[in-house]
Amino acid sequence: MDKLFGDLKGFFKTGKCVIDSFVFRLHYRFTLVVLIAFSIAVTGRQYIGDPIDCISRDDIPNELLDTYCWIHTTFSVEKAWHKQVGKEIPYPGVEKHTEGDARVYHAYYQWVCFVLFLQALLFYVPRYLWKNTENHKIQNLVMEFNSPIVSAEKDDKGKNEKTDLLVGYLEENIGNHTFYGSMYVLTELMNFANVVGQIFLMDTFLGGEFTTYGTNVLSFTEWDYSLRYDPMIRVFPRMTKCTFYRYGSSGDVQKHDAMCLIPINILNEKIYIFLWFWFIILVTLTALELVYRAAVMVIPPLRYYILHAKCRRVDEEHLKTVLDRCDRDDFLVLSLLCKNMTPCNFKIIIRELALKFTNEKMI
Repeated sequence: MDKLFGDLKGFFKTGKCVIDSFVFRLHYRFTLVVLIAFSIAVTGRQYIGDPIDCISRDDIPNELLDTYCWIHTTFSVEKAWHKQVGKEIPYPGVEKHTEGDARVYHAYYQWVCFVLFLQALLFYVPRYLWKNTENHKIQNLVMEFNSPIVSAEKDDKGKNEKTDLLVGYLEENIGNHTFYGSMYVLTELMNFANVVGQIFLMDTFLGGEFTTYGTNVLSFTEWDYSLRYDPMIRVFPRMTKCTFYRYGSSGDVQKHDAMCLIPINILNEKIYIFLWFWFIILVTLTALELVYRAAVMVIPPLRYYILHAKCRRVDEEHLKTVLDRCDRDDFLVLSLLCKNMTPCNFKIIIRELALKFTNEKMI
């Protein structure tokens, strides 16, 4: 288990080349690692530990009863949620069941580890698509200009092969990055759609309880004390009921009522309360990033202020000259180059590119 969790640390390592935003990385690094870690933890508790213990006064073997109730699900009695524990009922949701009483069945805890792993894979899909589209483009363009000891400055004869190659590429491909920029925006939209979709996926998975899960937990202290119970145990009950049927000695069907303790739900409830708050934060950050992306696309002057803020050393007139020729997709390429280059080298590249454009106008 320690080795498995240790291997997940590799996801947090920053690559040599940055090809996306901080919020983008929260999706495919932090969230993915957290979901996989949770899946591993639940799997270990479920298949190596003891996920359920059932109690019965009858002569049914405990191991048999535990296995049966785990496979065939357990249930709570709806009317017992708001009764007083210790006087009317032994535990919230546990009461004598009579014909016609509504039951709430609990089967999802068997699938938590698999659903968490599926969610982790879904968070990696936009990253996989963007990584294959990007195909080391920025890394190849940056070359060695991300090193402080490698300069893009030209020599006395006005020669620097790598600088000429990069500036030449940028000059010749102005306006040709439409597919590149469009795919990046698409993957950002996919990130937002994925996290929103997963909120509804978990809500369906937990029987419609997930969307209000966090707010119910926060308002827990304001409930009437005499009827108060932790709302987490309604979603992940720690004790439930199970009915086991078998043939008696005379051939009649006998009904055996059992109470089942589900220790694994103590872990599940903590996992999902964390995911509730984290997904709300992630939705908010992703929505703000989309607003930022939309503003950059429709407000050209904003691109100048953003790029200048990232690299203060760049000459303002040179930057304006370059951005006047660039569209929104070219700006994305310049922004990623700025992230991966040293400020001095980026300043030189912008200067050389601006001189190229200025000479073109003069000709």
